[in-house]
Amino acid sequence: MTRTWITGYRNYEIGVFNNNDTKLKVIKRALKNEITNLIENGCDWLITGGQLGTEQWVIEIVHELKKEYPDQFQLAVIVPFRNFGKNWNETNYGRYQQLISSADFFASTSQRDYESPQQLKNYQYFMLTHTDKALFLYDTENEGKPIFDYKAALKYQNQNNYPIQLIEMDDLQDVAAEMAEENKSNHDI
Repeated sequence: MTRTWITGYRNYEIGVFNNNDTKLKVIKRALKNEITNLIENGCDWLITGGQLGTEQWVIEIVHELKKEYPDQFQLAVIVPFRNFGKNWNETNYGRYQQLISSADFFASTSQRDYESPQQLKNYQYFMLTHTDKALFLYDTENEGKPIFDYKAALKYQNQNNYPIQLIEMDDLQDVAAEMAEENKSNHDI
């Protein structure tokens, strides 16, 4: 069994504020390419959280890929504490509730509401010890909240066989160029 932890930037960290943003189309394509590759190479469980941004986009992408790859993999959404997202606005919280309902498995690593940063560290430890590798939408030259997960994964990797794959800004540029070329080709027909 192969399990992959997928996380990355929050939407606001990379300037994505609506679903029609061109940047989001590029990000989703890059994520979909890598997730498809994971599935085709035998990944059984894709494990993510419920944060706004990368993690919720992953849930959307996986939901689409389940139609293409039925019964080939499962999605787990794991959050760091009970009532996660409860303080978000109604729209974001409603969307979160809808997305997690599509997961094959949902749980929180703490059965208590948020109390301290220790719950977030416990969450990281859980994700690292219950997955075999990580896929992060993260660029070390563009810091954001994923730096904490990335540093924890690097530390864990020092003592364990734990591959970490990054989707960096250069990768997104490559995907954007590929999409522009496809768009140009479609208009040339």
